[in-house]
Amino acid sequence: MQMLMPEPQIFVERTLALIKPDVIDKEEEIEDIILRSGFLIVQKRKLQLSPEQCSNFYADQYGKVFFPNLTAYMSSGPLVALVLARHSAVSYWKELLGPSNSIRARRTHPHSLRAIYGTDDLRNGLHGSLSISSAEREIRFMFPEVILEPIPTGQRARDYLNVYVKPTLLAGLTALCKEKPTDPMTWLADWLIEHNPNKPRLQHYITEEEHQ
Repeated sequence: MQMLMPEPQIFVERTLALIKPDVIDKEEEIEDIILRSGFLIVQKRKLQLSPEQCSNFYADQYGKVFFPNLTAYMSSGPLVALVLARHSAVSYWKELLGPSNSIRARRTHPHSLRAIYGTDDLRNGLHGSLSISSAEREIRFMFPEVILEPIPTGQRARDYLNVYVKPTLLAGLTALCKEKPTDPMTWLADWLIEHNPNKPRLQHYITEEEHQ
């Protein structure tokens, strides 16, 4: 009797990362660590928040003694917001960050990002979402134009491939056979980017804004 095994499924999580104002000069260095740690940066945005926007972002911390200093710190200069993706992105990013108090992080997690780039409990260099639900909320806050949808699986995934992916891929492979380029992989990658029917507006991938 043949056993029916479930189809393998891969679930990719997204989480929000913030490079805070006092370490924004380390942006490239931090992003390199992020990429080498297995994350994909799917959205990036440089902006400056007003104190009111910071209050809204950290609404769950309202009423705590450090709240005024937190909003003043986060609105003191530009920051970089990143949407990171990988398997178990929320937990892996929290692990890479280390404890929220940078002084304690240097004792217990000396190789964590907050131990390296943070100063104290308030100025800890970077932010990470605490859970999948908070990641969704925070991503929508920083990237209001982003649509967060569940990744299709099963029949929905097969339908998506048949309708949106296979026709474009078939056309690309046909063009590849006709062209016969010396570097077929690079040629096909460029062709698929150029002929993507759902081509993203790449000019909006990184934006610099200031909110007064």
